[in-house]
Amino acid sequence: MNDEANIELEDNGAKGRYLVKAQSGAEAEMTFTKVGEHQLIIDHTEVPDAFRGQGVGARLVARAVEDARAAGKKIIPLCPFAAAQFRRHPEWSDVLRS
Repeated sequence: MNDEANIELEDNGAKGRYLVKAQSGAEAEMTFTKVGEHQLIIDHTEVPDAFRGQGVGARLVARAVEDARAAGKKIIPLCPFAAAQFRRHPEWSDVLRS
Protein backbone atom coordinates (compact mmCIF):
# COMPACT_ATOMS: atom_id res chain seq x y z
CA MET A 1 0.00 0.00 0.00
CA ASN A 2 1.43 3.38 -0.96
CA ASP A 3 -0.31 5.72 1.43
CA GLU A 4 2.25 8.55 1.40
CA ALA A 5 0.01 10.58 -0.87
CA ASN A 6 -2.95 9.70 1.35
CA ILE A 7 -1.57 11.23 4.55
CA GLU A 8 -4.00 13.96 5.53
CA LEU A 9 -3.31 16.89 7.83
CA GLU A 10 -6.05 18.20 10.08
CA ASP A 11 -5.01 21.48 11.68
CA ASN A 12 -7.39 22.75 14.33
CA GLY A 13 -5.46 25.78 15.52
CA ALA A 14 -3.59 24.74 18.66
CA LYS A 15 -3.86 21.02 17.92
CA GLY A 16 -3.90 18.78 14.90
CA ARG A 17 -3.23 15.35 13.52
CA TYR A 18 -1.83 13.51 10.56
CA LEU A 19 -3.92 10.55 9.49
CA VAL A 20 -4.23 7.74 7.00
CA LYS A 21 -7.60 6.13 6.32
CA ALA A 22 -8.05 2.53 5.21
CA GLN A 23 -10.87 1.48 2.92
CA SER A 24 -12.29 -0.40 5.91
CA GLY A 25 -12.68 2.91 7.72
CA ALA A 26 -9.79 2.34 10.14
CA GLU A 27 -7.61 5.39 10.82
CA ALA A 28 -3.95 5.60 11.78
CA GLU A 29 -3.11 8.91 13.37
CA MET A 30 -0.35 10.96 14.93
CA THR A 31 -1.54 13.89 17.01
CA PHE A 32 0.32 17.07 17.85
CA THR A 33 -0.02 20.23 19.89
CA LYS A 34 1.47 23.53 18.79
CA VAL A 35 3.71 25.39 21.21
CA GLY A 36 3.90 28.97 20.02
CA GLU A 37 4.65 29.66 16.37
CA HIS A 38 7.80 27.61 15.96
CA GLN A 39 7.39 24.34 17.85
CA LEU A 40 5.07 21.38 18.01
CA ILE A 41 4.78 18.44 20.35
CA ILE A 42 4.05 15.02 18.88
CA ASP A 43 1.97 13.59 21.69
CA HIS A 44 0.39 10.38 20.39
CA THR A 45 0.64 7.88 17.56
CA GLU A 46 -1.95 5.16 17.06
CA VAL A 47 -1.84 2.54 14.33
CA PRO A 48 -4.70 0.02 14.28
CA ASP A 49 -4.19 -3.61 13.27
CA ALA A 50 -5.35 -2.87 9.71
CA PHE A 51 -2.07 -0.98 9.18
CA ARG A 52 0.36 -3.07 11.26
CA GLY A 53 3.62 -3.99 9.59
CA GLN A 54 3.24 -1.46 6.77
CA GLY A 55 5.37 1.36 8.19
CA VAL A 56 2.41 3.71 8.41
CA GLY A 57 3.38 5.07 11.82
CA ALA A 58 6.90 5.85 10.63
CA ARG A 59 5.51 7.60 7.55
CA LEU A 60 3.25 9.76 9.71
CA VAL A 61 6.25 10.93 11.74
CA ALA A 62 8.30 11.45 8.56
CA ARG A 63 5.56 13.65 7.11
CA ALA A 64 5.54 15.79 10.26
CA VAL A 65 9.32 16.13 9.97
CA GLU A 66 9.04 17.22 6.32
CA ASP A 67 6.36 19.77 7.17
CA ALA A 68 8.28 21.11 10.18
CA ARG A 69 11.44 21.44 8.11
CA ALA A 70 9.58 23.32 5.37
CA ALA A 71 8.01 25.69 7.93
CA GLY A 72 11.17 26.22 9.99
CA LYS A 73 9.65 24.59 13.07
CA LYS A 74 11.06 22.31 15.76
CA ILE A 75 9.49 19.10 17.06
CA ILE A 76 9.33 17.84 20.63
CA PRO A 77 8.58 14.09 20.36
CA LEU A 78 6.84 13.24 23.66
CA CYS A 79 5.14 10.22 22.12
CA PRO A 80 7.39 7.17 22.74
CA PHE A 81 6.95 5.93 19.17
CA ALA A 82 7.88 9.31 17.67
CA ALA A 83 10.85 9.61 20.03
CA ALA A 84 12.06 6.17 18.89
CA GLN A 85 11.74 7.26 15.25
CA PHE A 86 13.89 10.32 15.95
CA ARG A 87 16.55 8.06 17.51
CA ARG A 88 16.49 5.90 14.36
CA HIS A 89 16.77 8.91 12.05
CA PRO A 90 19.68 11.18 13.03
CA GLU A 91 19.13 13.05 9.76
CA TRP A 92 16.06 14.57 11.39
CA SER A 93 18.15 16.31 14.08
CA ASP A 94 17.65 19.70 12.39
CA VAL A 95 13.99 19.71 13.43
CA LEU A 96 14.46 18.06 16.84
CA ARG A 97 14.18 20.45 19.76
CA SER A 98 16.89 19.50 22.20
